[in-house]
Amino acid sequence: MTNDGRPKGVSRIAVVLGALALCLTLIGGVYFAVGSERFSSFFDPSFKIPKQTSTASKGPQIGGPFELVDHTGAVRTNADFAGKFTLIYFGYTYCPDVCPTSLTAMTDALKSLGSKAKNIVPLFITVDPKRDTVEQLRMYISHFHPRMVGLTGTEEQIAKAANAFRVYFAKQKESTPGANDYLVDHSSIVLFMDQKGRFLTHFSHAVAADAMAERIRKFL
Repeated sequence: MTNDGRPKGVSRIAVVLGALALCLTLIGGVYFAVGSERFSSFFDPSFKIPKQTSTASKGPQIGGPFELVDHTGAVRTNADFAGKFTLIYFGYTYCPDVCPTSLTAMTDALKSLGSKAKNIVPLFITVDPKRDTVEQLRMYISHFHPRMVGLTGTEEQIAKAANAFRVYFAKQKESTPGANDYLVDHSSIVLFMDQKGRFLTHFSHAVAADAMAERIRKFL
């Protein structure tokens, strides 16, 4: 034994390291015994355990109130479609291919459902209100389902509706300032909402009309 009580051959460094290891082991035990969040309160009295929240049971928060103008010039709000299922697509009439493909799929799916689709209203909401006037919308949607409703509005109204339905869109920079031949990037999904305006499901751009009809049929 040395004069300070250490066994011969054991350095002060070894003793310190051993004590440190023991301390860390004890701290680790407390950590796993009380949980990482509660453990923090041992060292910070002001620490508060965050409340646990879960939205899994509520489903996606998609949809909400809107006020727009339809292809006949009438003001329309979400309340006008209460009691009806709605099949909604955000796009624009100058879209070269994605929009007409999706609207055609919507049209064919509703035709495939036959009489079961009588309580479903297809909505086409423009993300390009500058060019998609009431007249432009009326001409455009005439090529698709006869009950399709085209909706436009001010830039603020469109932005509010898109935000409520979690739809992204962004105007691409014109090749020439003030030009009217620009494109608009946007989410290309079809949203299916219930009679109270609650989200049920969605369809990607690539979905076939038959597959869309089959999935919709399960909610009717």
